[in-house]
Amino acid sequence: MGYFYLFLLVLFSWSCHGLQTYQTQLLLQIRKHLEYPSQLQILDNYNGDLCNLSAMSNLTISCQDNFVTEFKIRGDKVANVSDFNGYAIPSKTLSKTFSIDSLVTTLTRLTSLKVLSLVSLGIWGPLPDKIHRLYSLEFLDLSSNFMFGSIPPQISRMVKLQTLTLDGNYFNDTIPNTLDSLSNLSVLSFRGNRLKGQFPSSICRISSLTDVAMCHNKLSGKLPDLSSLTRLRVLDVRENRLDSELPVMPQGLVTALLAKNLFSGEIPAQFGVLSHLQHLDLSFNQLSGTPPSALFDLPSISYLNLASNVLSGSLPEHLTCGSKLGFVDISNNKFVGDLPSCLDNKSDKRVVKYGGNCLSTDGQQQHQGLYCKEANTRRSGRKTAVLVAIIVVSVLLLMLLAFGILILFQRCRPRRTFETHIRQKVVQDNLTTGVSSEVLANARFISEVAKLGTQGTPICRLFSMEELEEATDNFDSSMFMGEGFTGKLYKGRLENGTYVVIRSLTLQKKYSIQNLKVRLDFLSKLHHPHLVGLLGHCIAGGVQDDSGASKVFLVYDYVPNGNYRMHLSETCPEKVLKWSDRLAILIDVAKAVHFLHTGVIPGVYNNRLKTNNILLDEHRLAKLSDYGMFIIMEENEKLEAKGESLKSRYLYLTCYLQKIPS
Repeated sequence: MGYFYLFLLVLFSWSCHGLQTYQTQLLLQIRKHLEYPSQLQILDNYNGDLCNLSAMSNLTISCQDNFVTEFKIRGDKVANVSDFNGYAIPSKTLSKTFSIDSLVTTLTRLTSLKVLSLVSLGIWGPLPDKIHRLYSLEFLDLSSNFMFGSIPPQISRMVKLQTLTLDGNYFNDTIPNTLDSLSNLSVLSFRGNRLKGQFPSSICRISSLTDVAMCHNKLSGKLPDLSSLTRLRVLDVRENRLDSELPVMPQGLVTALLAKNLFSGEIPAQFGVLSHLQHLDLSFNQLSGTPPSALFDLPSISYLNLASNVLSGSLPEHLTCGSKLGFVDISNNKFVGDLPSCLDNKSDKRVVKYGGNCLSTDGQQQHQGLYCKEANTRRSGRKTAVLVAIIVVSVLLLMLLAFGILILFQRCRPRRTFETHIRQKVVQDNLTTGVSSEVLANARFISEVAKLGTQGTPICRLFSMEELEEATDNFDSSMFMGEGFTGKLYKGRLENGTYVVIRSLTLQKKYSIQNLKVRLDFLSKLHHPHLVGLLGHCIAGGVQDDSGASKVFLVYDYVPNGNYRMHLSETCPEKVLKWSDRLAILIDVAKAVHFLHTGVIPGVYNNRLKTNNILLDEHRLAKLSDYGMFIIMEENEKLEAKGESLKSRYLYLTCYLQKIPS
């Protein structure tokens, strides 16, 4: 038995030694990939356990259970080349034969690695997608190297990451918008690259973030609302091209560095209640208006830089400055009036720069009053212009409304005379048909656009069930588009190649075929540039006029660019519409609704006007869908309850269309 235990002890010792040897071989292989940096020369003659190697300023190797968990190297190849073009540079980068792909492949074999820092080692090339195989990493720092191209979207699969630092490289693509998968991330730093595009909205959903640094890049567009990042302490986006108004900031923010961008508008009053804010730099932007007085009196503020904007107006005479405020720069703006006493620079505790304004003070060089008068006049003039514009627009709307009522009144009078004449003529021409004059007089379910039916516009087409099944591959789930209040929607392709949308509508009770046909023929004649056209229908449950139907399929034009609601969501910034585009879409919808209310006798109301019922075509022209559904679903029930002769109504509509002159 003693020999057996001895054997197990030897076997265990050998396996541990084997593991150590394998980890050591991997480190030696990494040293080879990095072309034998001086920081790893200690591996040449070191015979002890690398896991017990003492940490140095430029090298740290830590282990747990004989597996390497921490590997940090700091080299001396600083990435400060202005014209780096993606190729090896002698004495700056690693050699032409270096392969970043091979390096990352070897690193992924350190399966227990939690901390990886490879800084200033001359590593060059695009960061491989396989970086995500380092799935145990909690800390990744690849700063001050020569990596370029895009940041791999697969990096968002490294869900244990707490710190991600890629400072001082040459990444020159957009930032992946999938970083919100990194739910444990606290530090995100991409300083000093060439990143372009918009600030990713996904970052606003990483609630664990404490530090975000994107300075010295080429980011543009809007800086999104960051108020949801309740743990954020440091925000650094200096020297980019962000050109929106300043967003709402989180209440716990300590340092906000937003200098040298294109921010415009006024400084939000919300900045004046950031009680933890210590450092605020808004210099070299295009901010206007007068800054909130509370900004100078924040309880923790020590550094406030508002220089080189177009801030104007006069600061309050009794402005209060916080006890910790040690540096203030309001120079090179358009301030006028007296300098508040707390900024008079008489205290040795506080440095104040206020030159380049139009202040009434002898200290520091000031401009003449005319220099700042234009900005202040423009500001007051802008308010006056807005007020005048509101008044003018209101007057014009009232005039247009009055003019519209007058035109409508004048048009309604001859229409009544014309309809009376037509009805009399139709009654005379149909005395032999046996249709009563009472039925004809009440049958006013007709549209002004019905006249198009006699001018070549196709009438409502009757589709067979076989055609619809073929178009939708027998209503396959791959063709299913969704389900709403008015039935299921399927995408289909007709025999001639035309794409259509087919709505499967189940009726609450059975109605006669003729009843539905009258209604559907009417809807098919509602032609307008901003309505989704009804091409035809298929009535299930019978083909005879006196049979009943409980299900109907409506065939519409296919509108390819989604609905309006999709283009309002900020979860997809690339699809979000500009305000000018939104206004154009709303005008289009208003035209469609106006047509349905006034171009039809009687008007078509209850059109379920919602953002997901407004569709956009390939040219972003708005088209209203789901209109007129009450005609099929509600009016049928009312008419059936009254016991009206729908056959007589249909005869009248046919006669009426024939009698209208083309």
